[in-house]
Amino acid sequence: MVVDEWSDEAVDRLFHALADTTRRNILRRCVRDEVSVSRLAEGYPMSFAAVQKHVAVLERAGLVTKQRRGREQLVRTAPEAVDRVRRALDELETAWRGRVDRMAHLLEQDLDSEENEPRNEDE
Repeated sequence: MVVDEWSDEAVDRLFHALADTTRRNILRRCVRDEVSVSRLAEGYPMSFAAVQKHVAVLERAGLVTKQRRGREQLVRTAPEAVDRVRRALDELETAWRGRVDRMAHLLEQDLDSEENEPRNEDE
């Protein structure tokens, strides 16, 4: 299971990074091509430093890579990291579906046993 392969801290960093709208937007903007942090900053109503911090959160989570080219820092979405997120979510979904299926089965058994119980004529 992919989630089990990661430390709790790594999974927390991953989902923390994805929990923010700005960071998800940065990921989308960097999928097709490398984008400089300064160009990213132009698209947000926040300071350059704030955008740098968002990029740093994404980088710590392994969702983007940064490369310095001259004076620019170029950001690109790490496709393998996005694939890990997808696999982690798929596995979490499978686990929860299994739990729901087991609960439904237990409820069915409970209902079946109630229907098969002899009735007391005094009731």
